[in-house]
Amino acid sequence: MYLDGKKRSSTSVITTDEIFACVYGTKSFILYHLFSTHLCIAYLSPQRVIQIAMVKSSCEEALKELKQWMKPEKAKTSMATYPSSAEIVSEPLGAVLVISTWNYPFSLSVKPVIGAITAGNAVALKPSEIAPATSSLLSKLFEEYLDRSAVRVVEGGVLETTALLEQKWDKIFYTGSPRVGRIVMTAAAKHLTPVVLELGGKCPAVIDSDVDLQVTVRRIIAGKWQLNNGQACISVDYIITTKEFAPKLIDALRKGIEEFFGTDLMESKDISRIVSSNHFSRLESLMDNYKVFNKIVVGGQRNQKNLKIAPTIFLDVPGDSQLMQEEIFGPLLPIITVENVEDSIDLINSKPKPLTAYLFTNNEKLKNNFVQSVSSGGMVINDTVLHVTVSSLPFGGVGESGMGSYHGKFSFDAFSHKKAVLYRSFSGDASVRYPPYTPEKQKLIRAVMNGGIFDIILALMGWSRD
Repeated sequence: MYLDGKKRSSTSVITTDEIFACVYGTKSFILYHLFSTHLCIAYLSPQRVIQIAMVKSSCEEALKELKQWMKPEKAKTSMATYPSSAEIVSEPLGAVLVISTWNYPFSLSVKPVIGAITAGNAVALKPSEIAPATSSLLSKLFEEYLDRSAVRVVEGGVLETTALLEQKWDKIFYTGSPRVGRIVMTAAAKHLTPVVLELGGKCPAVIDSDVDLQVTVRRIIAGKWQLNNGQACISVDYIITTKEFAPKLIDALRKGIEEFFGTDLMESKDISRIVSSNHFSRLESLMDNYKVFNKIVVGGQRNQKNLKIAPTIFLDVPGDSQLMQEEIFGPLLPIITVENVEDSIDLINSKPKPLTAYLFTNNEKLKNNFVQSVSSGGMVINDTVLHVTVSSLPFGGVGESGMGSYHGKFSFDAFSHKKAVLYRSFSGDASVRYPPYTPEKQKLIRAVMNGGIFDIILALMGWSRD
């Protein structure tokens, strides 16, 4: 479906994706520059390279697999419909709205759009106004390379987003905070519009004492401060470990931070700045709260003028503090201690379900218990964040961390309607289906309901088990 109401064809979908692949191949140098200025991160940092590489990979996978994804899926039929065949047909939903966020403004805008286009929909993309350079570039690229009747970019702020939400869409895909997610869902409910909400939450990392500490620390740092300085929905929000192991872990984290970012953290070019003065003030308020300001064991430095906050670790902050009640989305990392590492499961389950849960251990029993007992959108054992690079895994939340999922074929499915189709011929028109319902017909109906072939044969012969 196009934005002008015309039907789309599979050929136009594939052609559009080929243009996407061309765009990402030729414009990468511009994107690297934008990413280096948006959060003041290193020009060719791994996270920037990965952001572009993941989008290009999504394009290539869609081009390669689209025909397979579009094939109707055969379905089994029942005795009640014999003779028959059935299939599940994927069809476009129509016109969809994608509202993206600022922390990964390119990939979190384009990846959902790829899914929407491959499924055959028309798309309106609303990039985040907090990342204006990327928003402007996306608008220019889409207008230059793509059919405006199929894909459009709407730039602007709250007023433009509000106006878009007042329209009737066939699906809304939103990435951002739970607070705005509730606003999106309320607006969608007026038109009974289905939604995918990619939100966030407090993602825990449980660390057992039997781990390879050096590798664990490196991966925690990569999943927290290397990840936009904690400004990511899947970044480690807090750590749970034992009281006995905590001092060793803190010492290793301190050394790891210094190894990666240097002794003068405020001057490190590998630490992202905070995205805006509002977000800086929010994080500063969390740090200075009277319940936690004296719990800092590593870091704590800040520079409001440059919007920089150093990697900061807290030990055993109160559970009712703001730091433990809301998603941090920044470089602050509380460590909560428990007597036994198994107690971490109850602690996690006492909070809203996270987008991702991490566990570091060599204990197979603990691994199995964690996977079975902790409900989260996704889970990684002995690493952080890498699950988002695996396109065969769905990415999405559960409960307050979101609803719906995407990546790879899951993106195609997220923007498709699965239409059930049953095929029958004019033969096999059993009289038992129609009145009058004689005793013989009733016997046969009961036999079909029981599902036993022996009962059906008996009924056809005029007999029964009675």
